Amino acid sequence: MIRFQKTSNSGFYLPDHKLALDCSHKEANYFFISHAHSDHMPQNRKTPVYCTRPTLKFMQERGYKGKADILNFFEPLNLGSVRVTLYPAGHILGSSMIFIESDEGTLLYTGDCKTPPSPASEGFSLPENINHLIIEGTFGLPIYRWKPMEEISAEIRNFTNRTLNENCTPVFLAYNLGKAQEIMHLLAPLKHAVQIHKDGYKLCSVYEDEGINLGSYEEYNAETGAGKILITPSTALSKGFASEISNKKIAYCSGWAAVELNRNRSSADYWITLSDHLDFFELINVCKQISPEKVTITHSPNPEVILHYLSNLGINAEAV
Repeated sequence: MIRFQKTSNSGFYLPDHKLALDCSHKEANYFFISHAHSDHMPQNRKTPVYCTRPTLKFMQERGYKGKADILNFFEPLNLGSVRVTLYPAGHILGSSMIFIESDEGTLLYTGDCKTPPSPASEGFSLPENINHLIIEGTFGLPIYRWKPMEEISAEIRNFTNRTLNENCTPVFLAYNLGKAQEIMHLLAPLKHAVQIHKDGYKLCSVYEDEGINLGSYEEYNAETGAGKILITPSTALSKGFASEISNKKIAYCSGWAAVELNRNRSSADYWITLSDHLDFFELINVCKQISPEKVTITHSPNPEVILHYLSNLGINAEAV
């Protein structure tokens, strides 16, 4: 089985092959980045990396200055002792799972992933014959079970229409990369003007370049935002985003909205459980579908519950 070391909050290093996953390990010769969220980007912004085309574009908008080799999904790359192939992860546009084949066996590192996939992504697809699965467990409790995307889409559109009909401005709280554009994609059929936070706005062109419809949108303007659909990260509210609009209703969009305690910590008027991660049951189903020799759970605040369920299924699992 391929040896690995946990190196950071999100990263792994394969010492026998000098290969780094979502980190900037000083002894690595090859660096693979699963997607462009800040906790998965290389700490050294000049590190040469392998990644998908959208991931590179997003990273460049976020300060990456290094050289990148672009990899297409499903096209293997031979690097001496290993063969590496990227598979679509369904998390955000460009997000990939990294599949490694070697004489010691095969390993799939998921990064952040989602199935059913985000509708604003390239989908979700698994390789065959996985010996070792490293998979994230961000929402690793049975209380996290997502609704079908059709229901979530209807919930987002109904909130928007209801708010606009009340002569209020709908404000969606969502991360600037991934969640914001997913909401825009789901709202596009309404054909209503959208304004998005400036840091999210500069990322939208990458989605359009990849054929994702985001509808009619522009950068947030305090003088013209009233009556538009507004999208912003929650941190921007404390810095004055939409403060000049008195008649507004706020929808908090996150997987964390599934828990009542998290709702009580938010000043939102409405909560929509929209996540780009696996829910608990999707996580268990992926492990069952693959049935690898070993599963490593990462990025989970509650790995014991996942390990218990996997053990009952006869799956050898650990948490790091």
